[in-house]
Amino acid sequence: MDSINEQNILENAKIDAGNTYDENEIQVLEGLEAVRKRPGMYIGSTGPRGLHHLVYEIVDNSIDEALAGYCTEIKVDILPGDVICVSDNGRGIPTGIHPKEKISAATVVYTVLHAGGKFGGGGYKVSGGLHGVGASVVNALSEWLELTVYDGTHVHFQRFERGKYSEPIKIIGDTGKTGTTVKFKADPEIFEETTVYDYEILLKRLREQAFLNAGIKIIFSDLRDSENIQSETLHYEGGIRQFVEHIHAVRGLEALTPEVIYISGVRGDSTAEIAFQYNDSYNEVILSFANNIHTIDGGSHETGFKNALTKVINDYGKKFGLLKDGDKLLGEDVREGITAIVSVKLTNCEFEGQTKGRLGNPEVRPFVEAMVTEKLMNYLEENPSVARTIFDKSVAALKAREAAKKARELTRRKSALESASLPGKLADCSERDNTYTELYIVEGDSAGGSAKSGRDRKYQAILPLWGKMLNVEKSRIDKVYDNEKLMPVVTACGTSIGEDFNIEKLRYGKIIIMADADVDGCHIRTLLLTFFFRFMRKLVEEGHIYIAQPPLFKVYRGKQVRYAFSDAERDEYIKELSGENGAKVEVQRYKGLGEMDPEQLWETTMNPETRTILKITLEDAMKADETFTILMGDKVNPRREFIEKNAKFARNLDF
Repeated sequence: MDSINEQNILENAKIDAGNTYDENEIQVLEGLEAVRKRPGMYIGSTGPRGLHHLVYEIVDNSIDEALAGYCTEIKVDILPGDVICVSDNGRGIPTGIHPKEKISAATVVYTVLHAGGKFGGGGYKVSGGLHGVGASVVNALSEWLELTVYDGTHVHFQRFERGKYSEPIKIIGDTGKTGTTVKFKADPEIFEETTVYDYEILLKRLREQAFLNAGIKIIFSDLRDSENIQSETLHYEGGIRQFVEHIHAVRGLEALTPEVIYISGVRGDSTAEIAFQYNDSYNEVILSFANNIHTIDGGSHETGFKNALTKVINDYGKKFGLLKDGDKLLGEDVREGITAIVSVKLTNCEFEGQTKGRLGNPEVRPFVEAMVTEKLMNYLEENPSVARTIFDKSVAALKAREAAKKARELTRRKSALESASLPGKLADCSERDNTYTELYIVEGDSAGGSAKSGRDRKYQAILPLWGKMLNVEKSRIDKVYDNEKLMPVVTACGTSIGEDFNIEKLRYGKIIIMADADVDGCHIRTLLLTFFFRFMRKLVEEGHIYIAQPPLFKVYRGKQVRYAFSDAERDEYIKELSGENGAKVEVQRYKGLGEMDPEQLWETTMNPETRTILKITLEDAMKADETFTILMGDKVNPRREFIEKNAKFARNLDF
């Protein structure tokens, strides 16, 4: 096992004592003109995702100070009015006059795009804010921003409004401390959908940062409601080891080995650390990070780990005679039931785009691969009982894969012998171009009958489902091939699953789950989403999965009819239709889709011109991944805690 711990890694990231961090380190690349015109280019979107990204950018600057060895505590507050305040005890942004811009270096950082100490000037050896746009973009997209810098002698202050300032930075007091405080209010002109922050979303991100930077303390507080203040201190000396344990605890997974395996190493200015442990599930969870940025799409560091893991487990089996001649474990076999954190810290990260979804540095893969190959084999040889547990689980996955192959071949032969391979209950559409076609997966024969009668037969196909289907969270793929509820879905989609999956054969551009707006309907939706996420994930990734939104109420007075999708909307329509005279208004509560006749179902739920459907994005699905594990797994306590915590949202549950 590697003797290098997280503190060594933090020390390695420190700047050499001879380097300075002052106004000369702030380098300017270009201006800030386009940010307010095209904010999506810099923060991904102007919806909730982009709103929360503003906080990440400012916190990342403080994290960079921690990586440089100058910050030990970060305080993040959500203040009344959804104002964000981020404070750290780092060195404080330099306030001297910038040699080129002739204004304070701090002002340059907050008003000029691509300005910062992260472009090789010596200010930072390791940084997540590679592109240097974070501070200036947040400023540009804020209604107002206030910057306070403590340099150990003076307190400096400057206020900006929508990225502009009316007066230069000024000294407002004396101090003996150092650090930076940034307070800002997101601009509603940019974030038209919402400027309200989700405490849980921010908490998850900040907890990740605390895990990835062992020893740093992040204090996160929600002060918007004085009677219900929420606050957490995030401080993990165990670093990413505790990250793995946390994931298992939250999801209610049982570890199969007594400890989290931890490996780390250094090559030049680059460091890597990996922590992983196997659990009793069939699903893999691998989270990779580069300079504390979650690389959601993986990259060279994640590839290096996966390659090495597969090689080591195979080599171990051959070395100790545990693998039969000709047998070979694939990557999917050795990763079944693994929870892993892969974190690298580099001087120059090459990300794909400002949202940093994938690490591109080619030199990282052989570095990580060699490190894991050597040190993991040593660990397994020193811990034979752990090695045998991992190997046995991998072999069980291999056998399940072989069983799935046989089941798949049987399914192929069966389909070839049948005169019609499409499901018998499928009411297909006449159009064949999947640019226009839609498949409605409908709960129940009654609702299916209404949907068949009310649909647009040219473009819309209907597949009724009946009863509860297989919970794939507790099943491997070989069980799917035998399931009479799921295989019709697979056959109708046309893509197959597993090794045979081919999105080019997709028969419908939109696959729409349409279930009742009750507990059973919610369960059906969850089961289907779990299935698509686990076994046909590319359909989610490429935006083909949708959820229909049938109305909850029909509100009517005579021939005036309104359909309400929430209690609040129902009350609004009652008020509208009753008028000033308080005329009697009738309200019908739809208990199921089958209560609507074909015309009503078409008008409310299936007509492209009037319906509401929700597209399931990969981000939605990844968030749901944790929920699926909790709700559909075997452990009762995590499920009970989740339900109790989220019970207040049940009436408006969309999925």
